[in-house]
Amino acid sequence: MLPPDYRVVVSHLDASPTIVPHHRITIGPFSKVDGEEPAYHNPRTLKTGKLGAATPDDDENLPPPPPTPPPPFPPASSSPPEQGRRHHPHAAATDPAAASRIRLEPEVPHLDPDPRPEMARLGALVLVVVAAAALLPGARGFYLPGSYPHKYNPGDALSVKVNSLTSIDTEMPFSYYSLPFCRPGEGIKDSAENLGELLMGDRIENSPYRFKMYTNESDVFLCRSDPLAPDAFALLKKRIDEMYQVNLILDNLPAIRYTKKDDYFLRWTGYPVGIRVGVDYYVFNHLQFTVLVHKYEDPNVARVMGTADATDVIPAGGKDGSSSTGWMVVGFEVVPCSIKHNPEDVKSHKMYDRYPSKIKCDPTTVSMSINENEPIVYTYEVSFVESDIKWPSRWDAYLKMEGAKVHWFSILNSLMVIAFLAGIVFVILLRTVRRDLTKYEELDSEAQAQMNEELSGWKLVVSDVFRAPSNPMLLCVMVGDGIQILGMAVVTILFAALGFMSPASRGTLITGMLFFYLVLGILAGYAGVRVWKTIKCGDHSGWVGVSWRVACFFPGIAFLILTTLNFLLWGSQSTGAIPFSLFVVLLLLWFCISVPLTLVGGFLGAKAPHIEYPVRTNQIPREIPPQRYPSWLLVLGAGTLPFGTLFIELFFIMSSIWMGRVYYVFGFLFIVLLLLVIVCAEVSLVLTYMHLCVEDWKWWWKSFFSSGSVAIYIFLYSINYLVFDLKSLSGPVSATLYIGYSLFMAVAIMLATGTVGFISSFCFVHYLFSSVKAD
Repeated sequence: MLPPDYRVVVSHLDASPTIVPHHRITIGPFSKVDGEEPAYHNPRTLKTGKLGAATPDDDENLPPPPPTPPPPFPPASSSPPEQGRRHHPHAAATDPAAASRIRLEPEVPHLDPDPRPEMARLGALVLVVVAAAALLPGARGFYLPGSYPHKYNPGDALSVKVNSLTSIDTEMPFSYYSLPFCRPGEGIKDSAENLGELLMGDRIENSPYRFKMYTNESDVFLCRSDPLAPDAFALLKKRIDEMYQVNLILDNLPAIRYTKKDDYFLRWTGYPVGIRVGVDYYVFNHLQFTVLVHKYEDPNVARVMGTADATDVIPAGGKDGSSSTGWMVVGFEVVPCSIKHNPEDVKSHKMYDRYPSKIKCDPTTVSMSINENEPIVYTYEVSFVESDIKWPSRWDAYLKMEGAKVHWFSILNSLMVIAFLAGIVFVILLRTVRRDLTKYEELDSEAQAQMNEELSGWKLVVSDVFRAPSNPMLLCVMVGDGIQILGMAVVTILFAALGFMSPASRGTLITGMLFFYLVLGILAGYAGVRVWKTIKCGDHSGWVGVSWRVACFFPGIAFLILTTLNFLLWGSQSTGAIPFSLFVVLLLLWFCISVPLTLVGGFLGAKAPHIEYPVRTNQIPREIPPQRYPSWLLVLGAGTLPFGTLFIELFFIMSSIWMGRVYYVFGFLFIVLLLLVIVCAEVSLVLTYMHLCVEDWKWWWKSFFSSGSVAIYIFLYSINYLVFDLKSLSGPVSATLYIGYSLFMAVAIMLATGTVGFISSFCFVHYLFSSVKAD
C-alpha cells in the first residue's frame, strides 16, 4: 500500500491525466502533480512503498558536478553521442523535458599523480621499480578494487547481463526470467559463477540488451511478449507488490539510478519491476541507459631500458611508437519509464528494429498498465557520454563511505569502554593482587599457615582453581571452533580492508571466508587438543575424539540451520536456494579438507607439551560458600559491555545484509573487531577475578560465557531490527529466513568471543597463582 500523504499522476495515451487524491509516487528523480512543476522527491519517505532495494542514508551528500563543455567526440555512427547531456542538474527543475535527458554524475575523488620537484628523492626509487617491472616478461599493472581494464574500440559489442530479482520485502531472490521479460535470441546462458555467488543467491545470465561502444541508439524495439496468462499475470502483480528490483550489469558494473532531494543526490542500484497505483499495476517497459566512458589509458606508460651509462625511456606500444586507443566503461546508469505501446504496431517487427514512432521517456509518469491476456512491448535507448571518472575510481559511486562520523563515534565509544575496563584491570593487577602477594610472600611459613586460616577470597581456592570443569570435552571443542571462527574473521576482514575482496569481484568475500575457515581447521584441532591435554594434566588419550568433534560441532550446527532454511527456499523456487550439486560440493569440502586438517592439527596438539599448572589440586573439592546473587546473572550481564562496542557498526552490517546496501568500510570493521577482542578479554578477566574473590573456583565455563554472552544481545538486536527497521518484511517464510540466519550469526559470534574470554582468563589465573607459594 502507498503512504497516505502522496499524490500521483498517471498519464495514459487515451485519457487525460488523472489525479489520485492525497498520493504521490516517485518514479525516477522527479515527482509530478497535476498543475505543478516537477519537483525532486526523497524516496526514503515512501517507507513501505520505497522503490529502491539499496536504501541510502539521508546524510549521504553527493554534490552536483560542475558544468563542463561538451566532450570532443569524433563521429562514431549516424547517431553520435549526445552532446547536451551534461547540463546542470537544477536545469531539470524548470524543464520537464530535460528530466529524461539529464545525467546526474557524482563527483568522485581522483588519485591523479602530482609530480613535484621536491619529490626528487623518490624519483630514483620509482625508476628502480619501473626498471624491475620492465625486466619481468609479463609484468602488468593492476587495479584494486576490480579487475584489469577492458578496452573497447568504437563499434565493439557490449553485452548487458541480468542478475536475480531482489527485494527487501521478502529477502528471497528469484530468477530474472521467471517474469515475462524479453529473452535473448541465442537462448539463456548462465555466466560462470564462483562459490560465493551461488551461496549468496546470485544467478547472472545473459540478456537481450545489446550495445555498441560509442554508438547512440534510440527507439530500439526489443520484443513483444506473449499475452499474459492468468498465472503469469498474477505472478507479475505479486512481484510488483513485493517491490522487486531488476539488477542489470554492464562490464561488471551494476546499473545505478539517481534521485535528488534538495541539494544532494541519492543513489539506487537497479530499478523496480513496476508500481501499483490504486488497483492498477504498471510495468516499466522502456529503459533509458547512459553509459559513461573514459579514454583508455595504457598502464604500461613507458618501457625502461638501463645501460651502463644512462637509462633510456622508450615509448610503449611498439617500435613504431603507436599507442593503444579505445574506451573503458566507467559508469552505467538507467532511467526506467512506463510507456504505453501499441502491440499491433510491432507485430511484424524483429528484435532490435526501430520502433515505428518516436519514444519520449518521462520518468515522472506511468502509463503501461498490465492486463490479463494482453502482451507487453519492451523498448530501450542508450547514449554514451565521456566522463572524467577514471578506471580505478569507477566503483566510487557504489562504495562511497556513508556516515564516516558515525563510524568514528563507534570507535570512540569502544575506546572509552576499553579505557574503563583497563582501569579496573590495572587496579586488580597492580594494587590488589600485587599488594596481597607481596604481603603474603613476606611472611614465614608459620605465619602463612596462620594467615591462611584468616584469609578469605581468591587465595583460599588455590587448591581448587585448576580443578577440571564439567563437560571438559565440550569446552575444548567450543574453544577450538572459536579459534577457527575468530581467525577466519580476522584474516578475511584484513584482506577485505586491503582491497583484495572488493564488491567488484562478486562472491569473493564469501569464498574467501569459506577458504580461510577450511584452512584454519588445523589451528582449531591444535587448540582444542592442547586445551584437552592441559585439562588432563598431560594425558593426550582421546585426542582423536576431540579433533573429530571440533571438525563437526560448528559445521554441523551450520549445516542443520542452512538445510532447514534451504528447504524453505526450495519450496518458494527462489534462486537463493543452494543447488543440490553445491550441497555435495560443500560436504566434500567439509569431509575431504576441513576434517583431515583438523585431525592433523589435533595430532600436532597431542605432540605439543601441555601447559603445567603452577599449583596442585586437592582430591576433595572445596565447598563454595552461598552467594548473595546468582553468578550466572552477572555472567549474562557482562555481555552488555562488548555489545556496546559494536552495536553501531552492527547497524551498518545489518543494513548491508538485509537492505541491499554495499558495505565497504572494512577498515573501520577491522578496528572494531580488534577493540571487541580487547573488551571481551578484559570483561572475562574482571568477572573471573570477581568469582575467585567470593571463593567460586568454577571459573572455566563462566569465563567463556561472560564474553560469549554478547551473542545473546546481538540476537536480541536482530529481533529489534526485524521489528522496527524491516517493517516491510512480509510473510512467515521471510521472517523464518531472517531469524535462522541471525541465529547462525549469533552462534558463530558466541564461539569466537567466548574463546577470547576463556583464553584471557586462563592466562590471568595461571599468572596469578604462579606467584603463590603453596605446599
